Amino acid sequence: MIIDTHVHVYPPEVRDGWQSIAEREALFGAEVRGRVHRWAEADDLIAAMDEDGVDESWICGFGFSDLGLCRMCNDYVIEQASLSGGRLKPIIAVPPLARGAGDEIARCAELGAIGVGELLPEGQGVSIEDIEETWRFAAECQENGLFVLLHVAEPVGRDYPGKGRSGPREAYMFAQNHPELHIVMAHCGGGLFLYEQMPDVRLTLKNVWYDITAAPFVYSPSILNSILASETAGKFLYGSDFPIMRLPRYMRMIEQSAMIDKDLENLFFANARLLLRASRVCFDMA
Repeated sequence: MIIDTHVHVYPPEVRDGWQSIAEREALFGAEVRGRVHRWAEADDLIAAMDEDGVDESWICGFGFSDLGLCRMCNDYVIEQASLSGGRLKPIIAVPPLARGAGDEIARCAELGAIGVGELLPEGQGVSIEDIEETWRFAAECQENGLFVLLHVAEPVGRDYPGKGRSGPREAYMFAQNHPELHIVMAHCGGGLFLYEQMPDVRLTLKNVWYDITAAPFVYSPSILNSILASETAGKFLYGSDFPIMRLPRYMRMIEQSAMIDKDLENLFFANARLLLRASRVCFDMA
């Protein structure tokens, strides 16, 4: 079984109205005008899943700074998940500092959301290392049994929109400030997982997980061997960042690594189920 834990789909209103939205959402504008951006709705995703052999996808929209736009995406991913026969699970977006963010988290949790994200600190105007800005958001997520999917940027080697507020240092401080919150750090945590060789860091990051989104863009296949050697393999999840990338691109990378069948079972399925159990999300094991 293959679970893709990091997928983006967009409601038609966002796709059709992106130009006007981009005028007031700078990070969104930079993303959709980028050379790697792709549009996809839920039907496009299901077709790609069928073609690639993906059994389940965790879907999110975009982390807007406007709660109304987030709510539009949330309604869409929740509705599409309900229509999917269990193949899609919704991750919802909220701007952490917006009035009403807590109510939106609670509303969506009641409707079946499993997580909150992808949290984009640069675009959503939140300093994730500042506990005064994040405590209420973190408490609402934890109280409702939702993990947080956090965008984490590589500190060196690449530059792209939204990088400034979401490096490994800021991500580490966010985890340190909220030790009971389950956090998935996207993009291999910007390399933060390597520091888990330090016992104090490992303890601080005990409830942190990582996904491999965009790894073929950024790293050589040896990054997967580094994951195995770091003893954090049990915390890694497969995430494609669809529609930007799909499973075959990751499989080519995996084939050049030292991963064996048990490692693939953990990456593609078992670790994701452990995350849902750990964050106390109810889900259907069938």
